[in-house]
Amino acid sequence: MAKSPIYTRTGDGPLTSIIGGDRIPKYSLRLEAYGTVDELSSFIGNLVADDAVIDEQRVDLLKVQNMLFNIGGYLATPPAIRKPEVAGLSQENVEDMEGWIDMMDEQLPKLNNFIIPGGCEASAKANMARTVCRRAERRVLQLAAEEEINPLVFAYLNRLSDYLFVIGRYLNKFANYKEIVWQKPENL
Repeated sequence: MAKSPIYTRTGDGPLTSIIGGDRIPKYSLRLEAYGTVDELSSFIGNLVADDAVIDEQRVDLLKVQNMLFNIGGYLATPPAIRKPEVAGLSQENVEDMEGWIDMMDEQLPKLNNFIIPGGCEASAKANMARTVCRRAERRVLQLAAEEEINPLVFAYLNRLSDYLFVIGRYLNKFANYKEIVWQKPENL
């Protein structure tokens, strides 16, 4: 069997093919939505590669990356031919993530101030992923203004940004980095 080429030359212009064979502009909301979800997965992959991430978190983050791939496929499929549910996505996935958040949050000090991203490198990576997650959520909401999107996608992305915030705090704590607290202008 011959190896398939990575390049097809069909995307050399302003259009790209999506699931179902339609060709759409590369700047379309659909492409922005699933492209940002793909970008988010890459940022999470960068976090997964960090040695400060413990094995249990790495397993959870790999589950997230797999789900993001499913969500991306769902978003890449036009509504006329896609199923209403996202493969593998259920309320249980959202609740699992809430459990991960709760387990880490129990070990963290109470949050009394806004936290500025930073600290250890792994925490900074988690916060970069968090901001991309928020952007992905906005892009999916923009697409939802034009077509129906399964509401679990919004819940999953929203909870994921919360998870990435908490894992950033958690990584700082266990790397013995003090959280960087936002200072009001009069305190600078």
